[in-house]
Amino acid sequence: MANNGELREFLRTRRARVRPEDVGIETGGRRRVPGLRREEVALLAGVSLDYYARLEQGRRHLQPSDQVLDAIARALRLAEVERLHLHNLVRSTVVPEPGELRVAPLDAGMRTMLDSLKIPAIIIDSRGDVHAMNRLGRALMVGLEPLPSAAGSHPRWLFLRPSTRDLLTDWEMNARVSVGVLRETAGRYPRDRELHALIGELSVASPEFRSWWAEHDVDTRCRGPKRFRHPVVGELVMHVEVLRFQDGERWLYTYAAEPGSHSAEALRLLGTWAATQDAEENGVPRAEPGVRSGGTR
Repeated sequence: MANNGELREFLRTRRARVRPEDVGIETGGRRRVPGLRREEVALLAGVSLDYYARLEQGRRHLQPSDQVLDAIARALRLAEVERLHLHNLVRSTVVPEPGELRVAPLDAGMRTMLDSLKIPAIIIDSRGDVHAMNRLGRALMVGLEPLPSAAGSHPRWLFLRPSTRDLLTDWEMNARVSVGVLRETAGRYPRDRELHALIGELSVASPEFRSWWAEHDVDTRCRGPKRFRHPVVGELVMHVEVLRFQDGERWLYTYAAEPGSHSAEALRLLGTWAATQDAEENGVPRAEPGVRSGGTR
């Protein structure tokens, strides 16, 4: 099965990062490999060494219970997103794998809601495809566009567009999270052709992506502060909040500034600039300073 290698590498890399002393094991000298040995994981999880070894090798036809997988997750000190990823990888070897990641088109009500927000907002799916952005979202995330634009992939925007490294002050942190999100998605959709094509493209084009992908980290941490160095309004610190759609595969990302802060003023200026850009693109002449709509001063 294609996922056997994924399971093997995930367990191996998680085992290598756990220090024996952190789980109460005395080493008694130098060890040839970092982290825990297989027999130590088996002991901590309460399973036989043979069973754990076969599981780590990704052997077919093993059907560990949820309790056994959770015991292994505790032994390896997995975070919650990693525990769920382990379940997905194991289940994909014993049950039919899901096919392509498919989501229904956004309805008019959702687009109206998005456009009515007074802060930057963007809708992205688990593969990183951008389904919609409001005006402020497009202005903030320079160069990113919703599908069907060729610029409608958030991972490609991060790794293949050089200017994004200047825009995102903490580019590496954001890029690593993106890799972790793709890894989590790949665990749930191992047969998704578009996802595999994206991973292959980024692995060839980006040394950073290739290196981080090999670490097998999974992540879903997308909320919290995010710093921008915007080419028009300068530095901003935005708080990112994420709301998950009912389909479980799309998220609404919103970007808010602290009221009264420098970032709030920069965001206001960004909104004015974005409105002006849209007006010019639509052929609306720019009003003279001090002239209100309707021609009165």
